[in-house]
Amino acid sequence: MARQDLAHYLRDRRAGLRPYEVGLTATGTARRTPGLRREEVAELAHMSVDYYTRLEQARGPRPSARILDALAQALRLTPAERSHLFRLAGSSAPPGTSAVRRVRPHVARMLGRLPETGAIVTDAAYGVIAWNPLAQALLGGDLANGTTNLARRRFLGQGQMRESSSTEEFGHIVVARLRRAADRYPHDPQLTALLAELHASSEEFRQIWATRPIHAPGHRTKTLHHPETGTLRLNCDVLLVPEDDQEVVLITADPGSPTARTLHRLARQTA
Repeated sequence: MARQDLAHYLRDRRAGLRPYEVGLTATGTARRTPGLRREEVAELAHMSVDYYTRLEQARGPRPSARILDALAQALRLTPAERSHLFRLAGSSAPPGTSAVRRVRPHVARMLGRLPETGAIVTDAAYGVIAWNPLAQALLGGDLANGTTNLARRRFLGQGQMRESSSTEEFGHIVVARLRRAADRYPHDPQLTALLAELHASSEEFRQIWATRPIHAPGHRTKTLHHPETGTLRLNCDVLLVPEDDQEVVLITADPGSPTARTLHRLARQTA
């Protein structure tokens, strides 16, 4: 356990928070520093002020996983920051309770700054949680409903599933990611319900699941048969948002190709 590093990390995170960010009203005596007070963190984490003070002064015992989780919540740590806290305390961080289904504002803004590129963000369970207009034009208007799940699209035919050359490959990609999610979030009720639905309704899903496929996100090409523009040859590249276990899928075309001209036209129409 790196007591000094843990103490410094706790002090640094406490100093970086403002009372309004954790639902506290800044009342009482004037604050010498803009961050939270020790007693405020202790109250938010449901522990004694003395115990928390000893942790910050590198005098405390090795905190349990329950204590570390309480501190992570009190200090509003991201998943990556939470894992770092556990490492400093000499422990392995257990998985979070559930997959993150919110999109960070800077990621959402990025989707609107990608000319002639379709982009979607998916959570660990393949729910589409953000998209831009070009992606909606390419992948189907039902994205606008905000309830699209690509695993349900692929295996249950829900939504506007369009014929693609990568349909079979994508099935294995979906199952590989859902297996990872099941390991990381065993207590996520939405994920549990999704897996139960897929197992009950899709023989293909059950067969692929039994093979335990492994897939690393990266670059793929596929041919998409679009009902209005015809056949499109697309490049799909994945960027990771590791702190939230999310993926940003960028859909582009080779420069100067017929598909690139089609994307240019669709981008202008959806702008």
